[in-house]
Amino acid sequence: MALPYREAPSTTQYLLIYMFYKTTSSKQTKKFAGFLAKEILDSDGRVRIAGAAWRRRAIRMPKNALILALSGNLGSGKTTFVQGFLRAAGIRKKITSPTFVLIKNYKIQTENYKRAYHVDCYRIKKSKELLGSGLKEILNNPENTVLIEWPERIKKILPKDSIWIKFKHGEKENKRILKFKQ
Repeated sequence: MALPYREAPSTTQYLLIYMFYKTTSSKQTKKFAGFLAKEILDSDGRVRIAGAAWRRRAIRMPKNALILALSGNLGSGKTTFVQGFLRAAGIRKKITSPTFVLIKNYKIQTENYKRAYHVDCYRIKKSKELLGSGLKEILNNPENTVLIEWPERIKKILPKDSIWIKFKHGEKENKRILKFKQ
């Protein structure tokens, strides 16, 4: 699924992606997440184009950790997305949601990122509950990729350049709609 690209200014990295994306199965959600992971994790400063011009949007690559805030109801595809993303980053072991441990970390070897963190805030009531977990340091390290499920529960401590992906159930059982916002 190669996409055309054009050169971006050398001082700033950008990624052009859909404002929304529809999937019809968990397999397709994983495939899309894997594609996005490969485009982001090895981004070399070029503008990548995904979709029609009226559906694309420039997203600035952050100076702190790359943070994907995955928001949506139970069963909307957040963990499935994380599985596809981390598989594409080279993780081979079983990927499950860290609901009870809160944070799982993985060593990845990409051009720009060295570690990936999967954070599940489902059981968190207030962001203060994560103070002793080292999450602040994780979020501030530019060599980290952080995928956060239920990010609205810790929105106060997330950097403003976090990329928000809203997962919604589609009109049929297996359909999902992913909306991007930064």
